[in-house]
Amino acid sequence: MTSLVIGGNGYLGSHVVRALVEDGEEVRVMVREGANTIGIDDLDVTRFVGDIWDDAALRAAMTGVDVVYYCVVDTRGWLRDPAPLFRTNVEGTRHVLDIATEPEIASGLKKFVFTSSYATVGRRRGRVATEADVISEKGLTPYVRSRVQAERLVLQYARERGLPAVAMCVSTTYGGRDWGRTPHGEIIAGAAFGKLPFVMSGIELEAVGVNDAARALIKAAARGRVGERYLISEKMISNAEVARIAAEAAGVPAPAKSLPLPLTYLLATLGTVKGRLKGTDEKLSLASLRLMRAEAPVDCSKARRELDWAPTPVEQSIREAARFWVGLREARRKSKAG
Repeated sequence: MTSLVIGGNGYLGSHVVRALVEDGEEVRVMVREGANTIGIDDLDVTRFVGDIWDDAALRAAMTGVDVVYYCVVDTRGWLRDPAPLFRTNVEGTRHVLDIATEPEIASGLKKFVFTSSYATVGRRRGRVATEADVISEKGLTPYVRSRVQAERLVLQYARERGLPAVAMCVSTTYGGRDWGRTPHGEIIAGAAFGKLPFVMSGIELEAVGVNDAARALIKAAARGRVGERYLISEKMISNAEVARIAAEAAGVPAPAKSLPLPLTYLLATLGTVKGRLKGTDEKLSLASLRLMRAEAPVDCSKARRELDWAPTPVEQSIREAARFWVGLREARRKSKAG
């Protein structure tokens, strides 16, 4: 099998690349010029340099491959101007799909595995959501709306243009080798370093180990039904529990203070006002808090059943992430001392 990972230097993408290499597959990776590739620099892969708007690079990378793993997404849900989100997540996806359905590429393509988000599933507090729950775009934040539109586009190409696509609705991913320091990785790093002053109470996220998420994508390439979407998560876990587990793994005290939810909303409101007045992008805003609060449990039995996917407890991945950050800090200290 020859596989192509578009966005293979990202957090989830790099773990997909690593798992494919470990499986002995021939792996191609498409990355942007100047991108940080530390997560895959030690792997024997064929690189294609270009972004998702580069027709020549896309055609060269996709020609002759059996499986395409699409792991490109702009996750900056806090942007004041959401235009970049729609350009990358929707129009960029459309452009790649157009290339993937060209006859010379489509003729050999067995599966197109699209990295979506569990945020595209309709969730309501008090009930467990499944892939059958359709979400309405009304009232969604721009980030979630861009993810919903992108996923619908992929499934439309599967129905109408014969693209052998599956959509993987992945939850929050935890684990090691987080070289780009994802926002959720920052929480673990802060807790592992004993520098997290407080945790936000009332915040729970569906979560999964990044290695398990990568393995789910690979299983979908072999077993996933075309035109279907699969929820990929291990369990719902609170922000406070994530910090506690990370601190314990690092051997430091867990954050002793918690930020009450009303105060969190106040800070998010202040962040939103500051962004409007100063024209800045504030990571804690009402939009980003809405994304964190729009939680309800999801049922991942479809992925377990149809893909033969069996994730490990996410607590193990949180401990792995904490050890990664501690080890990285120690390596940097020794390098400076040397």
